[in-house]
Amino acid sequence: MVSSITRTQGGLHEGSAIEANIESNFALNLIALPKNPLFGTDGIRGRVGELLSAPLALQIGFWAGIVLRTHAANSGPVILGQDSRNSSDMLAMALSAGLTAAGIEVWYLGLCPTPCVAYLTSVSDAIGGVMISASHNPPEDNGIKIFGADGAKLPLALQAEIEAGLRGNKSVVAGMSNCGRHYLRKELIKDYGDALKQPLHSAVNLQGMKIVLDLAWGAAVGLAPAVFQEMGAEVICLHNEADGDRINVNCGSTHLDILQAAVKEHNADVGFAFDGDADRVLAVDSKGRQVNGDYILYLWGRHLKQKQQLPDNLIVSTVMANLGFERAWQQLGGKLIRTAVGDQYVQAEMLRHGGMLGGEQSGHILCRHYGITGDGLLTALHIAALIKEVGVGLHDMVDQSFQTYPQLLKNVRVVDRDRRMAWKDCEPLQKAIALAETAMGDSGRILVRVSGTEPVIRVMVEAANAELAHHWTNELVSQVQQHLG
Repeated sequence: MVSSITRTQGGLHEGSAIEANIESNFALNLIALPKNPLFGTDGIRGRVGELLSAPLALQIGFWAGIVLRTHAANSGPVILGQDSRNSSDMLAMALSAGLTAAGIEVWYLGLCPTPCVAYLTSVSDAIGGVMISASHNPPEDNGIKIFGADGAKLPLALQAEIEAGLRGNKSVVAGMSNCGRHYLRKELIKDYGDALKQPLHSAVNLQGMKIVLDLAWGAAVGLAPAVFQEMGAEVICLHNEADGDRINVNCGSTHLDILQAAVKEHNADVGFAFDGDADRVLAVDSKGRQVNGDYILYLWGRHLKQKQQLPDNLIVSTVMANLGFERAWQQLGGKLIRTAVGDQYVQAEMLRHGGMLGGEQSGHILCRHYGITGDGLLTALHIAALIKEVGVGLHDMVDQSFQTYPQLLKNVRVVDRDRRMAWKDCEPLQKAIALAETAMGDSGRILVRVSGTEPVIRVMVEAANAELAHHWTNELVSQVQQHLG
């Protein structure tokens, strides 16, 4: 444990008669909620002013505090961080008010990456963590991610308890009558930065490397450049100010064009693009080509396998992982397990099978040797260190790895949740899927699913050639639009 992460003395104080009534008053202050579940695949996420508001955040903070406190083995704080969205300050203050009303001490970090909250929660005596971010979503959205005392995403059962409280279906435990306190603890962010560098300092540094970072106007703007520079790299930064109006807008891990051009312009060794809360990362090689999560998993997995640090040669990924990646990994003697989309499902399967490496094509990468959650900064540092250690450019490593199958993904907006969730009962769509699967056989793959973070149905077709992928994607998208959209 980092020595500076200790509990603030006097953070909780004895409650008066007024304080004794705070929790019961909060519990009665119900607000209107949508019928569908609040928690998606990555916390509670939605449009600010429509779903997310200060009153809702206040209630979420209160009930999260009650649930975390009820299940905690100690009386520690909750660690709270946020990204740069304009609404994040408002939500942070409302959440802190709710948490302190539940008797919880709040350690407020301010602007920081999501993995920073997870890490600091896991190495301190905190009973949980909360991050305010909508990850890669546009600026007008926001979200609330809750972590348990171990720094992992809050278990589904505890999410259900929080939601039950929000909907008036849960009682406050009698005798909880303290008010919590709110403390600014920005100094703890440095402990997270030091922990990122520590495993690499003794083995390799990044001196002589030129690295471009696209920080997406988001949560990593203050930390990422310093960490890479302290490791010895020459760093060129893009979108490196906290800007709530522009977070993720035509930049970051969902828009690589500017990074690709910058890597070539500066003759850099590699570029890394983070999303708004820096829990995911994609790379760009020196030729300006995108290197997605499949390649990162393959290259890092091969490196760990060669060092005999990958139990059962196992990588856990999702249903989105490319067939080319899977077959190439199997040819190396590796094993790939697929899960539903979402890093919490990847993490659960890793723990179930003792896996040490897993992640998503989109750039959520988990390596249990070094971290407890998906971490864009951690991943980028280790991929840069791998390049330096091996002495081979990322473009050469990619060329010598595998060829991806053409994969086409389209999102079809379906606002009505009932229609969206009923896609499996849509007979014309199911017939079209069956026809496509028969036509492609072993040379292709189809995935249709409802997004857990947006009101869309995602249609993905992977095929041996691009023509087939385009044909069947367009056909399935047409069926979704005609019968569900």
